Amino acid sequence: MSAEEEVLRIQKKLTKMSNGDGSGQEQALDLLKTLQKLPVNLDLLTKTRIGMTVNTFRKSSQDEEVISLSKVLIKNWKKFLSTDKGKDSSSSSSSKKKEEKSEKNSDDSDSKREKEVSDGDVKMKEEKSSKDEKKKQTSFPPPSTTDAVRLKCRELLANALRVDGQTFEGCATPEELAEELEDAIFQEFRNTDNKYKNRVRSRVANLKDLKNPTLRTNYIIGAITAVRLARMTAEEMASDEIKLLREQFKKEAINDAQLATVQGTKTSLLKCGKCKKRNCTYNQVQTRSADEPMTTFVLCNECGNRWKFC
Repeated sequence: MSAEEEVLRIQKKLTKMSNGDGSGQEQALDLLKTLQKLPVNLDLLTKTRIGMTVNTFRKSSQDEEVISLSKVLIKNWKKFLSTDKGKDSSSSSSSKKKEEKSEKNSDDSDSKREKEVSDGDVKMKEEKSSKDEKKKQTSFPPPSTTDAVRLKCRELLANALRVDGQTFEGCATPEELAEELEDAIFQEFRNTDNKYKNRVRSRVANLKDLKNPTLRTNYIIGAITAVRLARMTAEEMASDEIKLLREQFKKEAINDAQLATVQGTKTSLLKCGKCKKRNCTYNQVQTRSADEPMTTFVLCNECGNRWKFC
């Protein structure tokens, strides 16, 4: 295996670890030690961008030894940049000495012409050095967040958005949409406590629901914004089928004037899983928090089978 292939293999593992839960620090330390032994040069750094990966992993790690070794690697690699810059300076100095010697051995007109050419070369080198310096400054850009919990939530949301494999031309990628939605949820709570996690879990469950493709499609095409989806209630995110069934329950309960009674409300909308009859009675009870839908308890009047319908 070549040095480039080995660097790419290590880069892939470090990227996976930085997006995880922060475990595997011992394995990460072994990877960094292996990376320290490889003949990494400026060309390899530019091709693989391993410097940015190591710097990102350093910021997400909590292990002091991993952080220390990462800093050593980055410091050593930055020496390549200084060496490359020193070569340019040395070349420029050598060119200047040759130019002075040429001026002494030539007549005035030849010296002037050679000086103009030399000035042009120096200017081109300075412009090249300036471009290289700007490029080097962007070799280690900071990520949008290094919080392991937030990164994991973004991964779960992205997987939920691609659950059916359907794509829409011209729309943002699942990763971009997941990042926008997670950020909208985080901006509401300003931390990653249980309220934040529960909100993310409810979005993931509804976006993954294969019986509710409308919610997922509307968000992907922009019909529902990230801020709006981050604050929608369970009733608002429900599929059209569930919404229609809930509406029928309400109408039937009102017509029978039996809301919240001990006897319950008779209905033919539900079918018993045992006897397959549609002679049932149901009660609705608020068993969860106020922003969650009521739980429906169903009793089959034919065989006595009981079940819960959320």
